[in-house]
Amino acid sequence: MDQRIFYAAGTSAALDQAVHQLKRYAIPFTQTPDRSVTHLLLPVPCREDMTELMKELSLDVTVIGGKLDRPEFFGYRCIDLLEDEGYLCQNAAITAHCALQVAAQNLPITLEDSPILVIGWGRIGKCLSSLLRQCGSQVSIAARKEKDRAMIRALGYEAEDPKHLDTILRCYRTIINTVPEPILSPDRLARCRPDCLKIELASKPGLTGDDVIQALGLPAKMAPESSGKLIARTVLRMLAQKEV
Repeated sequence: MDQRIFYAAGTSAALDQAVHQLKRYAIPFTQTPDRSVTHLLLPVPCREDMTELMKELSLDVTVIGGKLDRPEFFGYRCIDLLEDEGYLCQNAAITAHCALQVAAQNLPITLEDSPILVIGWGRIGKCLSSLLRQCGSQVSIAARKEKDRAMIRALGYEAEDPKHLDTILRCYRTIINTVPEPILSPDRLARCRPDCLKIELASKPGLTGDDVIQALGLPAKMAPESSGKLIARTVLRMLAQKEV
């Protein structure tokens, strides 16, 4: 269809911002979910049940959102932004900025010269380590792969193997995990200094314990405007490239 009609559904401040931004670029939105809708825009990730809504829409509608591998979307053309590399990289940068805020709000000291361990060398780990170094932190990064540790050293960071952290955990004032799998159990974390700040960013916790700050979904919670602008930019890019 040449005429695109968007409909937005879901409770999300970031989604509201995305709609606001898209309207500024003359993307047409309707207030009524019916067969004329060509594109359904949902939160990223989408956690609400959309079964009844989908009954109101055409089978030709394109669904855009996050975490769309659910029964109500089967048979529809789905564009999952959480599978788009451009979106993921920019979202990692937003997450890293928010993580710095969480650390700063929970530490009685500045980040400058503070010894910080970042676990993981994925998108978030890379963005976060760069920001921490800009703040003057003493940054160490734990990564499983030797090739990643080699690159970490080449970039001027301290590199550690997650398997061999026990003897050095007391060195860190802050530990931030980005790896979505078990890394440090409560028994291992007990080796940390008593005032160590522990922050979990991964959807599947790698740090477990009562004193771990579970900081999940930070972009939508702490920076909904930035998150919404990212959704809008990604949709506009996909429209320009005729991907949606």
